[in-house]
Amino acid sequence: MKIEKNADIFPRHFFWGASTSAHQVEGRNQNQWSVWELENASQLAQTAHIRLSWMPGWEQIKDQAEEPSNYISGEGVDHYNRYKEDFALAKQLNLNAFRFSIEWSRIEPMEGQWNDEAIKHYQDYIKELRSQNLEPFLNLWHWTLPVWFSEKGGFENKENLKYWKRFIEKVAADLIYDVEYIITLNEPNVDATFSYLFDLHPGNEVKRSKLVTPAVWKYIRFFRVYLNLMQAHRSAYKILKGKKPTLKIGLANQLANIQAKRPHNYLDQTTTQVMRYFWNWWLLNRIRRQLDFIGVNYYFSDYYTGLGKRKNPKVPTNDMGWYMEPEGIYPLLLRVWARYKKPIFITESGLADAKDEYRQWWIEETIVSMEKALSEGVDLRGYFYWSLLDNFEWQDGWWPQFGLVHVDRKKGMKRTIRPSAKWFADWLANLK
Repeated sequence: MKIEKNADIFPRHFFWGASTSAHQVEGRNQNQWSVWELENASQLAQTAHIRLSWMPGWEQIKDQAEEPSNYISGEGVDHYNRYKEDFALAKQLNLNAFRFSIEWSRIEPMEGQWNDEAIKHYQDYIKELRSQNLEPFLNLWHWTLPVWFSEKGGFENKENLKYWKRFIEKVAADLIYDVEYIITLNEPNVDATFSYLFDLHPGNEVKRSKLVTPAVWKYIRFFRVYLNLMQAHRSAYKILKGKKPTLKIGLANQLANIQAKRPHNYLDQTTTQVMRYFWNWWLLNRIRRQLDFIGVNYYFSDYYTGLGKRKNPKVPTNDMGWYMEPEGIYPLLLRVWARYKKPIFITESGLADAKDEYRQWWIEETIVSMEKALSEGVDLRGYFYWSLLDNFEWQDGWWPQFGLVHVDRKKGMKRTIRPSAKWFADWLANLK
C-alpha cells in the first residue's frame, strides 16, 4: 500500500512522536511494581504454558516466557542513563515530540523525603529534549507508586490523596518550567481493572470488611480506586493550572473501537452501547471540565455479542494474540470529537511485532485513518507511536517487542532501528 504525502491534511505544527514510560525503560526502579515482580516472577514463569500456549507464536517465546527473569524489570533498557542517545534516535526518525513519565518513587523514595538528584535528572532530561527539538509531553503517573505510598493503601485510600497533591506541588515547583503539555494519568481504566478485577497488576493491601464477600470486595475496591484516580486528576489539574495557567493538561485513557458483532441485532447493539459507555466515556464525562485535550491510547477494535461476550476475528493478530484493526482508530476519533469537542492526541498506538511483519502496515493504516478524521473536522494534533524502544511489558515481561527501535539486552542494550521505523522516518521526511 502506498499512501500519499499530503501536507495540506496534517496541521503544520502536528506532533509526530513516540511514547515511553519510566518503569518500562529506565531500569533500577524501586516501587510497588518492582516488589510485585520479585514476588510473582516464579509463579508467572511456571504458569506461562497455561496462560500463553494458545498463541500462534508460542514456540518462539516459550523459553523466555518460562524463565523467571523475564518477569523482572531489573536494568530495564538503561534509558535512565542513555536518554540522550535515545532522543537522538527519535530525531533520526524525524520525530518532533516525545512522551515520557517521571517516576514518583525516585523523586520521593521515602515519605516526605525529596531526592534532589532525581529531580535534577528529570530537569536535565527535559532540557535535553528541548535541545534536540523534541516537544516534551510529561506524564505524571504511569501505574507505578512509591512502596511507602502503596503500603498506606495507595489510591484505594481517599485520605492518601494528600500525598499525591504534595507530589504534584513538588512537580509544579521544580519540573514544569520548560513543559507545555502534561498528561496526569495513564490508562486509569486499565490499571484499576487489571489490579482489582483481574488480579494481573499489583493492588494495595486494605483490610476487607467482614460484611462483604471476596467477590463483592473486588468490585468495591475497583470503584474506590477508580473514583480516587478521578479525584487525583482533578486535583493535579487545579494545582498545575494554578502554578502555570498556560499548561495544556490532559489524561490518556485506553479507548477501544467497540462494535456490535451483529450490527442489526438488538442485544449486540445494547451490549456495545453499555461497553462503550463504561469503558470509554464514564471517566471522561466526569472530568471533561478539567481537560484541555484528550489523550487516546488505541490498540483494540473489539466486537461484542450477546451479554457482554467479546468475539473478535481470529486474524490478523499481533505477537500477544491481540486482534489488529488499526483503521478502527478512525471511527473512534470521530466519536471522541463528537462527544467532547476537545483537541485530541493519539498518545499511544502500536503493536507487539518482534519480526517487524505488521508494524509498517499498522502505521500506514493509522496515518490514513488520521487523514480521514482530519478531513472531517476532527481537531487531532498529534500521534505518538508506542513505543520508541522495546520495553518491559508489565505482567508479560520482556518477550513482547513494541519498539520502533529494537533493544538487544544480551548485547549491551544495543539499539537497532527496525525497517518499519526507517520507512516511517522516510515518510515523515517527505511530508515536511
